[in-house]
Amino acid sequence: MSQSTKKDILILKSNLSLEAKLTVFITLIITFIIIATAFFNYWLQDLIIASLLTAAIIFPLSIIAIRSYMAPVNRILSALNDGFHNFLDNDFSVSLAKTREDELGELVEVYNKVGGVLRDERLNLYQRELLLDTVIQTTPLALILVDDSGAIIYSNSAAKQLVFNGKAINGLSFSKLLNDKPKPFIDAVNSGLSGLFTIPKEEGSETYHLTQSQFLLNGRKHQLYLFKSLTKEINRQEVNTWKKVIRLISHELNNSLAPITSLAHSGELLSQRQDAQKLADIFSTMGERARYLQSFIEGYAKFARLPNPQCQSIDSYAFLSNLQQIQKFELDCRPDERPIYGDPAQLQQVIINLAKNASEATDEHSEVENRVVLSLSVSVESFTLIIKDRGKGMSEANLTNALLPFYSTKAEGTGLGLPLCREIVEAHGGKISIANRTNGGLKVTIVLPLN
Repeated sequence: MSQSTKKDILILKSNLSLEAKLTVFITLIITFIIIATAFFNYWLQDLIIASLLTAAIIFPLSIIAIRSYMAPVNRILSALNDGFHNFLDNDFSVSLAKTREDELGELVEVYNKVGGVLRDERLNLYQRELLLDTVIQTTPLALILVDDSGAIIYSNSAAKQLVFNGKAINGLSFSKLLNDKPKPFIDAVNSGLSGLFTIPKEEGSETYHLTQSQFLLNGRKHQLYLFKSLTKEINRQEVNTWKKVIRLISHELNNSLAPITSLAHSGELLSQRQDAQKLADIFSTMGERARYLQSFIEGYAKFARLPNPQCQSIDSYAFLSNLQQIQKFELDCRPDERPIYGDPAQLQQVIINLAKNASEATDEHSEVENRVVLSLSVSVESFTLIIKDRGKGMSEANLTNALLPFYSTKAEGTGLGLPLCREIVEAHGGKISIANRTNGGLKVTIVLPLN
């Protein structure tokens, strides 16, 4: 047999499927049994003895042939079994050599591809975990994760510094570590709520914001604590606020005192000439500036001395209708609307202030319907007041800062009108929001509780 013929047979054999190879193997054994039995029967002239002799020869040879045929199959199956056990142990580094072109070869190829995908995924996951851990460890936000037994299972550097002077705390009991902390710290953690708490110290207080949340991890409850130090931020904002107040007060005082001083000097000169008419004009202007300055100072005092609301039940329609006599607006409220709840004087101040702002913002010459509308809707637990106008609205920056003290878009504004409204609404347990309308104008929404 030539080399090329042998090579063609080997290629044909390797390309056969596993089922075809088994079929060929069994067919050869059966054919050999038939030929051997016929030969021995012809030689011995006894079919039974020929059959027994054939079985004695074929049986051990078949066992040897089957073991020889199944040896590479068993090796591949054993390697695949070991490889899948490595997958269970998170070891994806083992690959198998592909030595066959049948179904077992395809299985080995798929195994290698799966191993490669799992290796890449584990590498990417490791890199993401490394990046996340680096971010968590370097953030100033203190993070503590506690399991259902009360033991700390994860913490970052800021948390170690906060609760244990930088020492490792993983595995320790969080409740035992709290025993050495100040009472406000312990009360904040044990309350189960998220919010601000302050720790008094000799050199000054420390303010933190605590966020608490629960979640299930591997079927077990875990508690996550996030501590953020706000002391520096609060101090910085406090300094900036005082600077802004000082600048604003200084500006307003100079705007009033400078013309008063100048007018007083002019009045002194005119008094020597006895010009009564001009003296009256000067004193009128001085009085006007003095009254403005007084109004300016009273606005700050009112903002600083806002009393607690004296809440009571209020007849909705009658209350809002009476306000139309003070400030012009269109009322959208049913005469039989249910009563609302709050401090009448303070709510009156809020509505008049907002309606006045809306009226001043409305362009009388605009082609769009230029009216100020106040609407009321009452639900089971709360009531909503909405004041709408058709002015120019606000920019995003102005919307963001409109409710902050001392921020004003008006040349003569003090920046206290909207903040005062916000203080009153929040003192009632409600909330206020400002948004631009679709076709121009502004909408102020106030939501207040009914109890």
